[in-house]
Amino acid sequence: MSRDPARSIALDVLVAVATQDAYANLLLSHTLGARHVDRRDAALATELVFGTLRLQGRYDAVLAQCATRPLDRIEPEVLAALRLGAHQLLGMATADYAAVSATVDLVRDRKGRGAASFANAILRAVSRRTWPEWRAAVMPAGDDPVAAWAVEWSHPPWVIRAFRDSLAQQEATAELTPLLQRNDEPAPVTLVARRTTREHLLAQTDGSPGRLSPWAVRVTGDPARFAAVRSRAAGVQDEGSQLMALAVTRLDTPAGDWLDLCAGPGGKTADLAGAAAAAGARLIAVEQHPHRADLVRTAVAGGPAVEVITGDSLTHPLPSAGRILLDAPCTGLGAVRRRPELRWRRRPDDVPPLAATQEALLRRAADLLVPGGCVAYVTCSPHRAETTAVVDAVLRDRSDLEVVPAAPLLPEVPDAAAGDYVRLWPQRHDTDGMFLAVLRRR
Repeated sequence: MSRDPARSIALDVLVAVATQDAYANLLLSHTLGARHVDRRDAALATELVFGTLRLQGRYDAVLAQCATRPLDRIEPEVLAALRLGAHQLLGMATADYAAVSATVDLVRDRKGRGAASFANAILRAVSRRTWPEWRAAVMPAGDDPVAAWAVEWSHPPWVIRAFRDSLAQQEATAELTPLLQRNDEPAPVTLVARRTTREHLLAQTDGSPGRLSPWAVRVTGDPARFAAVRSRAAGVQDEGSQLMALAVTRLDTPAGDWLDLCAGPGGKTADLAGAAAAAGARLIAVEQHPHRADLVRTAVAGGPAVEVITGDSLTHPLPSAGRILLDAPCTGLGAVRRRPELRWRRRPDDVPPLAATQEALLRRAADLLVPGGCVAYVTCSPHRAETTAVVDAVLRDRSDLEVVPAAPLLPEVPDAAAGDYVRLWPQRHDTDGMFLAVLRRR
């Protein structure tokens, strides 16, 4: 048993994220449960992991000034510990002595005295200045504001440019700094009422109504403590994702099957199940990866019947449908507040192959629509190449498709219209960044 369980867990998660492409939220949740830590240590471990990941770019700029070798030549576990220590020194109210000694102890226990002496020297150098004092020392020279924002708000420059480009489509470039700032703050914990009502969920929890979704309840702390979550009558889901599913339930389409073409891990499928059953429609969820298909089955278990298919939506034989949700695989850049490791894991060259897949999936969805049917194309990325460019490419050679204005489907959401499409933004709506386009087959 570690003498410092919170920091030990945080370091384990950060190392796995850096070296094994682990997802921080999933691994942290599993590790906290497996090690049976108390609430205080769980809260500290959560702040250490997500705070360190969100501000990693800022901390790396400081560590590069203090280290005697390039950061990419520091052993990964030691570098993760240095980032962890930097967050305590520059981003939390931890006393300097406690932050340095606790982090050095971790390094000594795992990597030996030499690595501990190395970490001690660097963290003592970091501790000599506060972040406002470090800011002037680490800001890049030159007139490029993106380079400065990359350090100040801890985002890779290419991500900042992608956000700026998408905001420009809405003539909202003044919102770039508020967006970057919001991405560096913790995301709210939001429940979705599925096989219960929001009123019942509010009565059973200590939460408050969500800002936008009629299904949403905001809570603090571990949502698994609520019986409704454990029984799957409610789930944990960002309000932006809830609103995308809500829009699908409000589409005006002919009778027929409903398809969810990229269903894993099943949150939106579970959101749609009740509405599909009420409409007398069969809901078919398709997921290519077996482990994610199993997650869909778990998500919908105990609710209205859903047919879950493990298969590739591009090639698997599927029936025609009146209503299709295509929540396409994407970079996830709209969710970096909730999944901060994505901003460091994704690369610009990830975008073209994803966009090609998104376009192919949208064409496949269009082929499956009955006349008058609609497909809702959704991404949790604001990147133009994954949103409007995909829709434009499909529309160019599909005269049988027309755009349905999406904003009227969500009248409770202010400032969501982006032409005929919907864009949700963290700084505007306090949700993940989401894109929605609706196409109808003539």
